[in-house]
Amino acid sequence: MTTPEQPDRIDRLLIDRLHGALPLTERPFADVGAELGLSEDAVIERLRQLLARGTLTRFGPLFQIERAGGLFVLAALEVPQADFERVAAIVNAFPEVAHNYRREHRLNMWFVVASETREAAFAALARIEAAAGLKVHAFPKEREYFVELRLPAGAAREDRHGAV
Repeated sequence: MTTPEQPDRIDRLLIDRLHGALPLTERPFADVGAELGLSEDAVIERLRQLLARGTLTRFGPLFQIERAGGLFVLAALEVPQADFERVAAIVNAFPEVAHNYRREHRLNMWFVVASETREAAFAALARIEAAAGLKVHAFPKEREYFVELRLPAGAAREDRHGAV
């Protein structure tokens, strides 16, 4: 039985198929659907449901923002545990914040700011610091490394060995 936290076999096949490569065609969801025996509408609806349930937290392209003059900045805050949810809501309300994670460390909130310019990125960090009332520790990217990590959603393993 499938629960909201556990994607079904078709969802896992779709996740595995889309990991790292969406066809660059006029109708990419139709093309992916044809490969998987689904309609274009079914692919789009499954993606909407995976996002709505939180199985996928994001679906979209990854940009090399620096090539366009922009900047990604990894940043961290030391947030008192009792204030964590309030501060997370403040940080997440900024449109420049790409994602935000809790960590078991003195610096327990880590997030990424993405902006069209270096100046705009640091201005956003200053606004976050003022709104949160906490010092923002900024770690701008110095060098980029490409490490491709692909974790199968389980569809391939299920196909070889039966139900997972």
